[in-house]
Amino acid sequence: MRRSGLARGVAVSLSLIALLPFAALSRAQQRMNSFDMDESRGMLRDALDAVKKYYYDPKYHGIDLDKRYREYDEKIKDAPSLNQGMRMVAAFLAGFNDSHLFFLPPPRPYRIDYGYRYQLVGNDAYIVHIRPGTDAESKVHPGDRIVFLNSYAINREDFDQLSYYFSALAPQTATALDLVDPSGGTRHVNVDSKVREEKKVLDLTATDGTDLDQLNRRGEDEYHLLHERYIEVGDVLYWKMSEFILDQVGMEHMFAVAHKHQTLILDLRSNPGGSIDTLEHLIGNVFDHDVKIADRVGRKDMKPQLAKTVGDRCFKGKIIVLVDSLSGSSSELFARVMQLEKRGTVIGDRTYGGVMEARHYPYSQGLDTRIPYGFSVTDADLIMKDGKSIEHTGVTPDEVVLPTGQDLAAGRDPVLARAAELAGAKLSPAEAGKMFPFEWEPF
Repeated sequence: MRRSGLARGVAVSLSLIALLPFAALSRAQQRMNSFDMDESRGMLRDALDAVKKYYYDPKYHGIDLDKRYREYDEKIKDAPSLNQGMRMVAAFLAGFNDSHLFFLPPPRPYRIDYGYRYQLVGNDAYIVHIRPGTDAESKVHPGDRIVFLNSYAINREDFDQLSYYFSALAPQTATALDLVDPSGGTRHVNVDSKVREEKKVLDLTATDGTDLDQLNRRGEDEYHLLHERYIEVGDVLYWKMSEFILDQVGMEHMFAVAHKHQTLILDLRSNPGGSIDTLEHLIGNVFDHDVKIADRVGRKDMKPQLAKTVGDRCFKGKIIVLVDSLSGSSSELFARVMQLEKRGTVIGDRTYGGVMEARHYPYSQGLDTRIPYGFSVTDADLIMKDGKSIEHTGVTPDEVVLPTGQDLAAGRDPVLARAAELAGAKLSPAEAGKMFPFEWEPF
């Protein structure tokens, strides 16, 4: 499947990675032994291999790839732990400043949940959700603005780097937060993460299927959170699309529902992107003619990304698209097409700015025991109808509407309420905040 989704990966600068501390978990506490050294250097060799074989720019943005590889191979030799060796693998790829080129480290024998979620609203980071039953529940609250996370400032410039580091590269057993609450009060809190140990080695060939069941259950939990949610109220369909995963049959079902209404409010907030095929189906269902989404620029001549219309069966009503700072890739492409084709109104916050086309390439090491990891590698840049890429810049909404800290604390959603107003419906921010409650993945 072709992908243009974020896959929860982001570009990371070496300067920040080199400064951030690693979590003291499992092998992270141990000194680098010969096995760990070979493992780290093997991952770096595979990163080099993936870029040489698959990266869309054969000139690598002017980077001397072999020289860079030798530099980071030497850094790994000086790394004190396996985790810091993997940090060098991530940093090796970070120099490309490409949102879809990144390292997917081996799965860890534990799971970590911080107990809270945060995101950018404008240029500031806010706590937006709290998991019940965690240490965070009594210490942080929705609407708290984060000034520092583990002594590092959170802002739009560094947000992606910190998010990747703390979620994928080095999960932390505890985080230190400097906060400003909605009334202006300040406080410093230390929040213990929720940690669940898992098996270090999974036998996917075992006859009892126990380990395979563990993987399947996690996949089912994650997939459940991506189901389509929608609410029909009078002439308006409110559709919360969590990720671009719908196939053609699923898309036809959703538009069968949409045709009953005059206005479609499509909520793509926190949608990281996903399948390009889903994007093409979505656009094809809202235009009565074929639409060129973008030109694809890669190592060789590539066909433009096109969406074929469903013809007279397309939705002809009004469209309002909601986006925020976590709307990425396919979400951004859809929003920008709506603007360029003057087909709909985009409201909310400036989007993520991670718009490339990429594939996931799996790698592994070991004989009897395999250590899986992988790389997301960009295979095409995407140039829109106006001749511009929205990589790094994102999509600026037609109407910027941002929740305040007070809104987040009270559970109000002024963005969805404004969309309803544009649709001619009556919906208060408080009512809007209850329509699509946040769903936590089972832990």
